[in-house]
Amino acid sequence: MVLRFHYSMVSMSERRTLREAFGSHLKENEPLAKYTSARMGGPAEYFVIAETAAELAEYTRTAWELGFQPFILGGGANVLVSDAGVHGLVILNRARRAEFRTEDEPATVWAESGANLGLLARQCVAKGLSGLEWAATVPGTVGGAVYGNAGAHGGDVAMNLRMAEILHQDGHVRRWTPQELAFGYRTSALKQQRESLVILSAEFEMRRGEPEALQAKVEAFVAHRKGTQPPGASLGSMFKNPPDDYAGRLIEAAGLKGARMGNVEISTQHANFFINMGEGRASDVFALIHRAHEAVKNQFGVDLELEVELVGEWGGQC
Repeated sequence: MVLRFHYSMVSMSERRTLREAFGSHLKENEPLAKYTSARMGGPAEYFVIAETAAELAEYTRTAWELGFQPFILGGGANVLVSDAGVHGLVILNRARRAEFRTEDEPATVWAESGANLGLLARQCVAKGLSGLEWAATVPGTVGGAVYGNAGAHGGDVAMNLRMAEILHQDGHVRRWTPQELAFGYRTSALKQQRESLVILSAEFEMRRGEPEALQAKVEAFVAHRKGTQPPGASLGSMFKNPPDDYAGRLIEAAGLKGARMGNVEISTQHANFFINMGEGRASDVFALIHRAHEAVKNQFGVDLELEVELVGEWGGQC
């Protein structure tokens, strides 16, 4: 199982530099649990909010120029923040502007990377734009969806993306094509270069359709989700599905459906979802991750790969 961690340390002199650079926008020891879908995790040592793509680019450039590698937090899905929190700078991406270019041929929708993906999909449906119906039930942001090639119900980002605007560490913004993004199952080229690239916006190519028919399709997806996925605070799918199988089926077959650690439970409805039953800790999730991974590997010889990313300081737990 490959584990990826994102954290850094800030010295006293670097602390003064950050305060001078961001002024009143900078918060210290900001709790991150309220910004994540699992409602758990410790504080960000330093924290700023970007309300537009321009601010996101400005704040990131400033951090890079000062020698920092900021962690960009979007909707907080598919991210497990350590109980110890995140050392260094966290930038919360709330850049949510969207443009629906219905007169273009083909029609397109452009959105900043902090836009809620599900909301964007529903707005497209209301305007008779087809192509993102699958995303109406998917949590997270446009940026996170591009980064991980999010998908559901037989669709994914790769099917409709026209281009993504990416900030590079040299300060320039470049437009990446789907070919350059090299999409795969829940992955992209960006996952290999995450430290030096930040998604600012994305444009999707759309088809025209009847809003009523598109809405009916979305409602069917919503009903399917409610019938197959558990409610409650979770990270979303914990592991990627292995080839020709399902992570949830394997975890259930290993006898771990309903297994608990502290206040975190492997869902009794879908074993690839780990639910915060109230005041759960990231360390409890981490322990269940290892328990599920080892059980599936020992019983079935399948090495499950995490879909979520581990963020922050994990110390000797790994």
